[in-house]
Amino acid sequence: MSISNEALHKLAREIETQAAAAQQQIGLARTQIAAKQREQRLVRLTLSELGILPTDTVIYEGVGKMFASLPLPSLRQNLEEQAKDLDTDVEKLNQRLLYLETTHKNSREHIEQILRTR
Repeated sequence: MSISNEALHKLAREIETQAAAAQQQIGLARTQIAAKQREQRLVRLTLSELGILPTDTVIYEGVGKMFASLPLPSLRQNLEEQAKDLDTDVEKLNQRLLYLETTHKNSREHIEQILRTR
């Protein structure tokens, strides 16, 4: 059972479209991972700087165009929660990146397989 050349070309174009979309999503995922990792470094640096301060230090957090006073333990807790959320986000993005890279690789292999059968 042979597939016509027209059907093979159509199938190859669809697979090529999937590969291109996966490649674009890979770039986007890598950019998002880099941004989240920058945020992680900033949060960890802030936490380390806050670790040196005495607990009775007056701390202000930027809220829009003003600053609000926060107790130091509350700010530490908020930053630790933010760090955990960022860790989870990076892990999910890494899983998505792995999926996209696998999809791209499989698409390329299918195109090569189609070209070899011609």
